[in-house]
Amino acid sequence: MAASLDWSDPVWSDPDGGTVVLHGTLPTVVYPNVLRPRQSWDGLALLETPDVVELWEQEEADEAESQGINLTYAMLSGGAFGRYAEGISMLTELQGGRFPDPEPRRLQRNAARHHRPVFFLEPNADDPEWNDFLTREARAMSHWKKLLSMVRIGKRWKKAVKRHVFGITPPPKGQSADYASASVMASAWWDINREMSSETLNKERDDRYAARLRGALASLRTTHGDDPVLVLALHQPQRDAILSSLNALPEPEEISSTPTTTRGLEEE
Repeated sequence: MAASLDWSDPVWSDPDGGTVVLHGTLPTVVYPNVLRPRQSWDGLALLETPDVVELWEQEEADEAESQGINLTYAMLSGGAFGRYAEGISMLTELQGGRFPDPEPRRLQRNAARHHRPVFFLEPNADDPEWNDFLTREARAMSHWKKLLSMVRIGKRWKKAVKRHVFGITPPPKGQSADYASASVMASAWWDINREMSSETLNKERDDRYAARLRGALASLRTTHGDDPVLVLALHQPQRDAILSSLNALPEPEEISSTPTTTRGLEEE
């Protein structure tokens, strides 16, 4: 099923109190103000581990030394993301191909600047259930049929793009149609990425994220009252699956925010 390419961020309300703003982003694309969250918010959630901040800082250092090196590497790496990076680099009416991923990094820097909690939803390496999941996922993705399919990535890419072209939603008034093109390519990449695993494992991952999201809201309620706002930065085509898992109301999983510091806290 084609993912929703709507530009408005869905807002999910927890029956226990609080809301999650599912802020859909396009990988490597700088968002204009009109596409950024307009709500005031109390905390940030990322579908990452805390180590991602160090990765972002390394990418910033690499870019300072050789501008565009990360985009070049992405295009040469092959696979669906390589196709996506190549396509983004050809769109001239948006700021794309930027590393580190601009929107999640901007929000994390904002959270650090204003001392807002950041919840990293990817469980740590010492989580036995998550380690078991990753083992099963790696086994599924390394099946010879999945690996063989990547040899024919060009054909799969064209089919995935064609599938999403008919679901295009024009960007907000005044914004280039290149954003719609980027949205289609992001959805094609995400489809291929999900197909490398299995529907069962994908759902298990989404359900775990949803449980930890509810746990993050529970944590925010202890310090921000009954109706905190949590912004979740995730890929635009990923929103539907996470929203579906949230609607199933998994039991909240306790999760603590992780203090983050970051170099260069000027507003972007």
